[in-house]
Amino acid sequence: MGAADAVPGVSGGTIAFVTGIYEELIETVKQFGPAAFGAWRRGGLAGLATHLNLAFALPLLAGIAVSLISVAHLVGWLLEDHPLLLNGFFFGLVAASALVVSRHPADWKLWHLLPLIAGLVLAHWLPSLMPWVTQLGNPSLVLVVGGTIAISALLLPGVSGSFLLLTMGLYGTVMQGIRGFDLELLGLFAVGCAIGLFGFSRLLSWLLQRHHTATLQLLVGFIVGSLPVLWPWRELVRYQLGPQGQMIPLDYRYLTPGDYAVLTGESGLLWPVLATMLVGAALVLLLSHWQGAGPASPRLAPGTSRLPDKEDGSHA
Repeated sequence: MGAADAVPGVSGGTIAFVTGIYEELIETVKQFGPAAFGAWRRGGLAGLATHLNLAFALPLLAGIAVSLISVAHLVGWLLEDHPLLLNGFFFGLVAASALVVSRHPADWKLWHLLPLIAGLVLAHWLPSLMPWVTQLGNPSLVLVVGGTIAISALLLPGVSGSFLLLTMGLYGTVMQGIRGFDLELLGLFAVGCAIGLFGFSRLLSWLLQRHHTATLQLLVGFIVGSLPVLWPWRELVRYQLGPQGQMIPLDYRYLTPGDYAVLTGESGLLWPVLATMLVGAALVLLLSHWQGAGPASPRLAPGTSRLPDKEDGSHA
């Protein structure tokens, strides 16, 4: 998840979805709130650890932290020096993810195509709205709002928080803040992240509890809708400049490898890119096979329970 979130266009939520931990992730994030103080008063540190599902959260956070220190730096280098190969790998990974998670559950109905289509449309439409965030004017407010949106996107499979930061013109600013350890900038961004995690995790949990299959289809739509952003051979055709002169991408033209080579004067690397696509797809299929039950099988946090899958929200 840490490595994926470092790449504009890839969501750590997609990795969580494919590896079967997505619903437990949502339920665990939701537990971080005022109720944790009550759990601590009632059960002490042991009760707090159970309430926060630390047996799940700590290894996950440790993996993300290790990735940010090591793998994410490798990903950043590949993104700068070998973007075609990196995009090819993640295109294969996300395409296979969409295939794996689109398996219809037993209660799938024809009307579930509607949330699937809605996810496709929103995934395409959402980045075009992000430049409006820069119109808020106050740089501190922009950082807080940017953090809220980016962390909410992290919880959505197929929606890349890094890419939304890029379209908001904040990606370079936040990355510089991390490298330079700018506490003021990181503090404002963290406030936005806390707001986003607190609110959006509860919304997703509510949707998964009451409209489980429809919500999963919406998430599959987000994953499929993110594929064009990862197409390796593309040309930026429309952009705008942010308040600090940074380039904010708005629209791309998608090319064949041959057209890309003619346009750029560089090799389209057709076979190497296809090879990395296959590696990314194979990784997902192996994870799905190893996980066995498939990504749609929930592993909810201790102390939580999912409501029966009733589309009208009724209790059994």
